[in-house]
Amino acid sequence: MLKLNKGGWMALIVLMVGGLNWGLIGLFDFNLVSFIFGDMTRMSRIIYSLIGLAMLYTVFEGLLTYRIKGAGTHKPHPA
Repeated sequence: MLKLNKGGWMALIVLMVGGLNWGLIGLFDFNLVSFIFGDMTRMSRIIYSLIGLAMLYTVFEGLLTYRIKGAGTHKPHPA
């Protein structure tokens, strides 16, 4: 089970919505966000902005976690 804080879970859910939307665009030329909220309305722009912020949060949170846990300190097992 993933051990995420509230921000991590929210980012994961938003990224899943973004991934679903891009999958629908690529496979069926259907934009779910535009269908629900309208083409580039204020609400659709907010949704797209949240997806971008979730991506940034996930990347920087992952890099921070990677750095804190001491990446690169593991030694290879002797053969």
